[in-house]
Amino acid sequence: MDELKQLESLGLVLPGPAYILGSILFGLLGYVAFRRGRRMERSDLTWTGVALMLYPYAIDQTWVLWAVGAALCGWLYLKWN
Repeated sequence: MDELKQLESLGLVLPGPAYILGSILFGLLGYVAFRRGRRMERSDLTWTGVALMLYPYAIDQTWVLWAVGAALCGWLYLKWN
């Protein structure tokens, strides 16, 4: 427990369950979009899939993760068909 407090004093905080769930969910959706975009030779689906897979690494707030993920999924939904 002392190690966790030392890490928190250095500014390192473990992500919560909502953040981890969002990262996994958007990563899987991104992988599906990437695969479908490559198979159909559609760059808009491919790059949206890449964005969905990679953006959680750049965001550290949970609400921003879900907001950006919802926006990218909305874009993906519009471009899917």
